[in-house]
Amino acid sequence: MIFPARYVRLVAFGAAVVFLAAALLLRALADGALEQHSGTLLYGSMVHAGVLFLWPRTAPVTAGAVAVGFCWLVEIAQLTGVPAELSARSLLARLVLGVQFDPTDLAWYPVGIVPLVALHRLLCARAQARSRATGAPPHPA
Repeated sequence: MIFPARYVRLVAFGAAVVFLAAALLLRALADGALEQHSGTLLYGSMVHAGVLFLWPRTAPVTAGAVAVGFCWLVEIAQLTGVPAELSARSLLARLVLGVQFDPTDLAWYPVGIVPLVALHRLLCARAQARSRATGAPPHPA
């Protein structure tokens, strides 16, 4: 493990809060395609942060793949009508599950996730290089 799990969870939680705030702000201020697509990519970013919060030792690409897979699963589930039914009864269900299938969302989720995977990989590589250069473990035990 490169970073302590407690640190990863704290950063992931903070990132999720920032992504949610940005999504809600854009939803309130923007309209049309900007509102729709930014919300979708920020949802993907939030899911990625959630994966790291739940499993802080997950490798960057694995965390990204799980996040994209979850987002796609939720989007495809919208074809069943179940998320729409649940969303009609609950604002939380509407925010988490959405209402209506949109095939363009399938392309926008990775747009929010891939940059985070790249950043995660970069941070891990730097921490490993630093620990090799100093001969010290990447973090205190």
